[in-house]
Amino acid sequence: MKKRDTKNVLKRRQKKAITISIVAVLLSVLSYILMVMRVPHVHVIFLLMSGISVLLFIYLALWVLSAHEKYSRLAKRLFCLYFIILAVGVVCFTILQVLIISGIRSDEADADVVVVLGAGLVNGRPGLMLASRLDAAIEYVQDRSDVPIIVTGGLGQGETVTEAEAMSLYLIARGVDESQIWKEEASTNTRENLAFAKEIIEERGLDPESITVAVVSNEFHLYRARLIAERAGLNPIGIAAATPGLHRQLLYFFREAFSLTRELLF
Repeated sequence: MKKRDTKNVLKRRQKKAITISIVAVLLSVLSYILMVMRVPHVHVIFLLMSGISVLLFIYLALWVLSAHEKYSRLAKRLFCLYFIILAVGVVCFTILQVLIISGIRSDEADADVVVVLGAGLVNGRPGLMLASRLDAAIEYVQDRSDVPIIVTGGLGQGETVTEAEAMSLYLIARGVDESQIWKEEASTNTRENLAFAKEIIEERGLDPESITVAVVSNEFHLYRARLIAERAGLNPIGIAAATPGLHRQLLYFFREAFSLTRELLF
């Protein structure tokens, strides 16, 4: 009777585990299809769904294993290990968020050069994210007309104008003198933005280590941006641009934790 009950429990758990796993896999596949279709921000949802699916699959496998009388003790130990690893992951994610949040405040100090980091174009023009960075740079230099602005970003896929050129046009249209703008048109990511900006600073006869560089980016990105700037040999301060929309803030703060992990490890 006991063995029969055990078998029934095992079968019920196996059916539930298979059903839940299929649903999780289908959701991951759906988010992947949307990502391939280039639906905005779906890549983050895909990564989230994939991670949840893996964690769920491991949990369900242990749950089914625990119904086996022979393996119940092993399953308990593996469950303990599973929850310990999960707890460590939550703690690490929390620490990363604290670091990210610690960097969102704009610095009050005066800078010798302003560097606006790229964030992508929409139909050849700065999107909301990039526009917010440019607006923050404009506000910063309002009373600092002698401070040059380095706009960064090369030619993106499918674009006919470089990101730096589009940024330059945006600034000029809002009253910034063209002579105040230095263009860096070769970079494809934050590291290159700052490394190539440093080269431009040197070409202009300035010493990157003896001047202060104001790095302009959205608040969620500012901690990592300053870290990269320091590693590139710059003396940075941060200028935070507001991220438009609560959903974007939540999305990008979540994603930034993984980007910061990669930066800290590599």
